[in-house]
Amino acid sequence: MDIELVQGDITTRDVDAVVNAANSSLLGGGGVDGAIHRAAGRQLLEACRALRKTDYPDGLPVGQAVATEAFDLPARWVIHTVGPNANAGQTDPELLRQAFANSLAVAEELGAATIAFPAISAGVYGWDANDVARTALQAVRDHPGTGIERVEFVLFSDRVAQAFRAALGYRD
Repeated sequence: MDIELVQGDITTRDVDAVVNAANSSLLGGGGVDGAIHRAAGRQLLEACRALRKTDYPDGLPVGQAVATEAFDLPARWVIHTVGPNANAGQTDPELLRQAFANSLAVAEELGAATIAFPAISAGVYGWDANDVARTALQAVRDHPGTGIERVEFVLFSDRVAQAFRAALGYRD
């Protein structure tokens, strides 16, 4: 499985699945979540509302993942996952690992060969970017599936991109 680092906008990636760093409501928010909802169009919000009415009436639990269509995005699917919020006391690294690992498992179930991840929980949720990078890369390396050919980490800021480069052993 190839791992690539891209600095830019996850909503423009031509991959089978993009991962949304969602909040548990699944109804949009700020950061990556808001950007994905805006770019995917109103149908994404309607699909998420349907999930809330059926499978997740209390919201998507931290570390879990669920897919919807991607609608107006170049991707085929959006995989929504809720990372732990360190600012709310959710500091267990296992929850963070589960967000990445469960997203990969959903992608595998969908038959996705390519997937793009943001730095889940490294933004307003307060996790250290270096910890997120190490956890994300380990989750990818530990993934038992064989269908995913390429994983992109699409990173918005220089600071987070540097953390991922360091975790991969790149020298700036």
